[in-house]
Amino acid sequence: MSSTTLPLHSLPLQRLLLPKGFRPQDFLTFHGRDQLAVSEKVTGSTLEKAIVWKDRPALLTLVFDLNAVKYQLALDDPLLDVSAEETLHLVQHILGLTQAIAGFEQAYADHPLLGRMLAEQSGLRVPVSVSPFEALTWAIIGQQVSLSAAIAMRRKFIQQANIRHSSGFYCYPSPAQVAQLSVASLRLAGLSQSKANTLLKVSELMLTGALPLDDWLHNQASPELIATSLATIKGIGPWTISYALLRGYGWLDGSLHGDAAVRRAIRGLMALAQLSDKEAEQWLKPFSPWRALLAAHLWAWQSRTPG
Repeated sequence: MSSTTLPLHSLPLQRLLLPKGFRPQDFLTFHGRDQLAVSEKVTGSTLEKAIVWKDRPALLTLVFDLNAVKYQLALDDPLLDVSAEETLHLVQHILGLTQAIAGFEQAYADHPLLGRMLAEQSGLRVPVSVSPFEALTWAIIGQQVSLSAAIAMRRKFIQQANIRHSSGFYCYPSPAQVAQLSVASLRLAGLSQSKANTLLKVSELMLTGALPLDDWLHNQASPELIATSLATIKGIGPWTISYALLRGYGWLDGSLHGDAAVRRAIRGLMALAQLSDKEAEQWLKPFSPWRALLAAHLWAWQSRTPG
């Protein structure tokens, strides 16, 4: 697989200055977790990610350089316009540039448990998915399995959809493309019957307009409205909702107490032998409106803490 094939239509590389203290390695690490790199590939300071853009295969490239990022969206359809403004908004969105992280770091700079962690991880932002649909389907796939198992299932799910960019990368599928898959094909990707049914239901609801995930993003709908709507779908619970809101909308206050890695990190900070979901929920509660941002810090802290 090579991304050197010339795209049929693209804008020249654009350049965006990044905020002081931006941590590109967090973003690159998040997108480089699948070493087989069938859909997205990290090489040095460069990310190549195949997506579906306006129902057509596209390749998004980001190259980080000092205090800036260069980016380009390459489409396989020469008749489809590439809007500079839309591409800029997409890049700002997935980099989490609108996330209000300074207030959190300032509020807890002197916290006895969090202060040192926040100082060492200052500038941490949450990488956001290209679309709320990608975030929600990734959350469904990742329910109650290890990260490595979720990554493998996600890869096979993308391959089952079989949407290819001219570079050779597989694109993360759109709702219309997922709706064409069968439960059997999703089971071949390693998904349970329940997860397969939920993915297909979400895709169907998006196509009928009953679940307007993209409209909610563009219209800045309230997280409460989105959460209430998602909760009506069989197979979607509190953890999935909070994770989808974080990765799909950049909402920093979902309570991820149901996340095993978050509970392990809290146990490590508190030097506790055990911690229940309820206890983790109560521990996170005072940190509103930054509970999900704190969870992201806990993930990062645990990944670099031995044991």
